[in-house]
Amino acid sequence: MGEGLRLGIGWGTDGPKAGFFPFWLGVGLAVSSLVILFPVMARAALPRRAFVEPGKLAPVLTVLAPAVGMVILIQYLGLYVASALYLGGYMRWIGRHRWALVVAVSLGVPILTFLTFEKWFLVPMPKGPLEAWLGY
Repeated sequence: MGEGLRLGIGWGTDGPKAGFFPFWLGVGLAVSSLVILFPVMARAALPRRAFVEPGKLAPVLTVLAPAVGMVILIQYLGLYVASALYLGGYMRWIGRHRWALVVAVSLGVPILTFLTFEKWFLVPMPKGPLEAWLGY
């Protein structure tokens, strides 16, 4: 919010100034945080329970392990290949979806993400050896 104020949150001759959206997003985050904080603080006096009940840790790790694996793979394979492997593996292993759907989604989403960020928004994302081989 401070940086938004520094950049200016008003309207210029050609629309909102550079700090307008960051400032108001910060205000929204601050208000949302307070809305969440007050009920939590009111319940602080209640007896505490375990965060994860016995026997419930396995499903949490089932979600966590592939996500950690994807983060690690991004460093070596790039975002697009890592996300294709993550989506395909997760859909097949956890979701037990048919192979046709797994292949369609695990290839379609990274391709759409590539087109959106690299081609339309011109925002470079982490790339790996496949993208280098393809000339990106």
